Amino acid sequence: MDKKKVKDYMTYDVVSVDINGTAKDVIEKIQKTHHDGFPVVEGSVVVGYISARDLLFVQAATPISEVMSDNLIVADPDMDINDAARVIFRSGIQKLPVVDEKNHLLGIISNSDVIRSQIEHVSPEKVFNFITTLKKLYGVDPSLDRGTVPVKDLLPTQSKIYEDELEGRIYEIKKGLAEPIIVVKRPNKIILVDGHHRAVAAKRMGITALDAYIIEIKEDIELGLERTARAMNLRTLDDIQVLDYARHPLVAITHRLVKRG
Repeated sequence: MDKKKVKDYMTYDVVSVDINGTAKDVIEKIQKTHHDGFPVVEGSVVVGYISARDLLFVQAATPISEVMSDNLIVADPDMDINDAARVIFRSGIQKLPVVDEKNHLLGIISNSDVIRSQIEHVSPEKVFNFITTLKKLYGVDPSLDRGTVPVKDLLPTQSKIYEDELEGRIYEIKKGLAEPIIVVKRPNKIILVDGHHRAVAAKRMGITALDAYIIEIKEDIELGLERTARAMNLRTLDDIQVLDYARHPLVAITHRLVKRG
C-alpha cells in the first residue's frame, strides 16, 4: 500500500478570513462556525493564521493583519501523514494549512485528522507476532496469505466498538485507504482477529468482501478466541455493540475525576 498522504486526510472545505478584515469579523466567524482559528488569505494565497487566542484584549476594530501570526508552518498535500504528525505534535500547532507551490490554500490538516489516520494501523509485525503466538499455544504451523474474505462470514471476537472510530474507518474505505483486516481461517470458520471497526464499516456500506491477511490453520481445533466469542454471544458482526464516544471508558474516568474535584 502506498504511504498515506496529507491530501488523503485533510479537510478540503476550509473556512478562511480575509486579511483586510477586522478582529470583529473573526469573532463573528468563530461564533458562526465554532472553529477556534482560521487561515488568513489575500485572494487565495495564505499569508497568516489567526486563532481565538490572538483576539484576547484586542479591540473589535483592530485589523487582522496586526494580530495574526505570519510566521506560519504549512503542509504540502503530498507530504507523508507521519511527517505532518511530527510537525503538529512537536510544534504544538493544532492545525496546518495545506498549500500548493504558490501558497494557494488547498485545505487544512488537524491533529484529529492525524490521529484518525493512525487508528487501527496494521503492521506486518502484528501479523507475524500473532502467528508466533498461535504456534506456541496450539503447536500448529499456520500459513499466511493475502486475499479477500466475505464480510458476512466473519466471526467477531470483540464485543464493543466506538462510533467515532467507525466514522474514521468509513472515511478511509471511501478514500481507498483502509488497511487489511487480520483473520484466522480454519475449517468452516473465518475468525476476525483485528479490524472490527473496518469490518462493521464495510457492512454498513454494503461492501461484501474485505482485503485481509489470512492466517490459515488446517487443524480442526477450537481457538481461545472462539471460546471468548461464544462467551460474549458473538456470532455475527451485528452482535457487536457500537458505543458513542462519550461512553468510552477513558472519558468516563475523566468525568468522575472532574466531579470529585
